[in-house]
Amino acid sequence: MKILAEKIGGSRLFAAVASKVAPPVDRALYRWLGGRTLGAGPPTLLLTTFGRRTGRQRTVPLLYVRDGERLAVAASNWGRERHPEWSGNLLANPRALVRLGAALEERRARLATSEEREKLWPRFIELWPAYAAYQRRCGREIRIFLLEDARSSTANHPC
Repeated sequence: MKILAEKIGGSRLFAAVASKVAPPVDRALYRWLGGRTLGAGPPTLLLTTFGRRTGRQRTVPLLYVRDGERLAVAASNWGRERHPEWSGNLLANPRALVRLGAALEERRARLATSEEREKLWPRFIELWPAYAAYQRRCGREIRIFLLEDARSSTANHPC
């Protein structure tokens, strides 16, 4: 099953189609179902960033991995050469809103250190095997962001 998920999920055709169809459908279903999933799919959250040029809120559905109290997300952009816009937004402004189930939380994002990335990356591949194909195809290191509790990190990074 993992090989099939990597082969299909990692194909350029899947990425081209899914990148257009999945985000709006996932956002709508996530909100309509209150964060519940229709099946045993991978854990998903809605991440809202603030546009680095416009300041407008941008919301994307993302798979995530738990790392203690932190949540980790991978900026794979479906294996494209460019980083996704939301990751650039987080680099410019680490404040983020995370909808996890019915709960909406403010989080502070930061890039994972190389040690954290080394620990987390295999967990992302286990979660969605197509990440391995994305990494091979994109020609860049896929950014991993840690979303930390904004209250515990506000002393170091005011919003």
